Amino acid sequence: MLWATVGVVGLGFLVALEIAARGYGKPGPITVQWRELIVAPQSGTVLYASMTLMLVVLTWRQRFIAVGAAIGIDLVFWLVRWIVGAQMMFGSGALWVTLGCAVIAVTRRTGRERRLLLMGVGLALLLVTGRKTGYTWLLITSKTRPMVLDQYVATADQALGNPSWVVGRIVEATGTVGAHVLEWVYIQLAVGAVIVALYQLRNVATERRFPSHHLVRTFLVIGLLGPGIYMIFPVVGPIFAYGADGEQWALANLWPHTAPPIGVPVPMPFDEFTPRNCMPSLHTAWATAIFIHSRKGPRALRYLGTFWLVATLGATLGFGYHYGADIISGIVFTLTIEAGLRAQARGWDRSATRVVVHGTVVFVAMLASYRYLPVRMAELPWLFGPLLVLATASVILVYVRTTRRWDREAASAVATVRVPEQRREQQPELVV
Repeated sequence: MLWATVGVVGLGFLVALEIAARGYGKPGPITVQWRELIVAPQSGTVLYASMTLMLVVLTWRQRFIAVGAAIGIDLVFWLVRWIVGAQMMFGSGALWVTLGCAVIAVTRRTGRERRLLLMGVGLALLLVTGRKTGYTWLLITSKTRPMVLDQYVATADQALGNPSWVVGRIVEATGTVGAHVLEWVYIQLAVGAVIVALYQLRNVATERRFPSHHLVRTFLVIGLLGPGIYMIFPVVGPIFAYGADGEQWALANLWPHTAPPIGVPVPMPFDEFTPRNCMPSLHTAWATAIFIHSRKGPRALRYLGTFWLVATLGATLGFGYHYGADIISGIVFTLTIEAGLRAQARGWDRSATRVVVHGTVVFVAMLASYRYLPVRMAELPWLFGPLLVLATASVILVYVRTTRRWDREAASAVATVRVPEQRREQQPELVV
């Protein structure tokens, strides 16, 4: 019943987004997804990464067959597209294989094996569909929120020292090499997520079950809840509101060399194309989730998680996509969601309520202060800057303390489970 309810709600959500997108003259997530079975996909990397998540439920022999089939189908599509002069992109093969596994699960599997394979397919399709719904959400934000609140966030950001302007100049000084590395990490965020998720799901094929909590759950919930905040607090980012990319809609071409002046902020109109996707920074939120879930892995995975988080922060700030206020809000946003999902997996208790409520209160207080106290924050940076940092640190501290206690309790529970020793049968005595 739970999975059926989730499926019905998810389908209704997709249909609503499809209708909304069609109302603006654009194809919705369902149409775009089905088109990619034939036409060139928007991102072949995401489709193959999604298929890779599905492979965790298959045996090694089945994995090789699936990958070989995906590559073979892509080669055929590549040849046909080359002949007809269509746009070139790989990934359709991975989508065909994923849907083919769904058909096999329904027609050739039964019971637990069918459920496991369908869960693997669902995991892959959720990642792909989540990206498509994200594009539609961004379209909706640009069409339904003509006024943006960048002046408020930029003014409040003065309390943090205008980190986007500072990091923007640093990235500019690194030249093309540094910019290309950061751009690749920023665009290929799903690659880092899949690497960590594959480590967490490495035993699914042998244990025939998914772990109670893993990175993909956090990723999907972040992507589901984040766009709702975009609608409440629409912000386009410094490169648009204060930089050259904003063109005639920008207040001035100030980013990243000249800090914006302190004044009384007001909502400002912006174009109907730029997404209002800054508050909170979901790239930071997702990179924070990668960092958190990589902590229990081997050293190489922990290094990867740290690198992805640092590089993502550098890209979001250094390219002018986000303000510093967006970044710390994204961190608080992720820790609150992660704590709630972990609590849901282990069983809800008072400690879980405390950490989730604490994170929620801090997040709401941040947004309220950006909206209603930006001038005071800019005029008293020595007060509000440390307060913002301390508020973020408090959420981190409460999360770390609580989850460590949960881990100790889980380890203790496992250690106290005793396996009964096998009873020795009495051996018959020798009769002489």
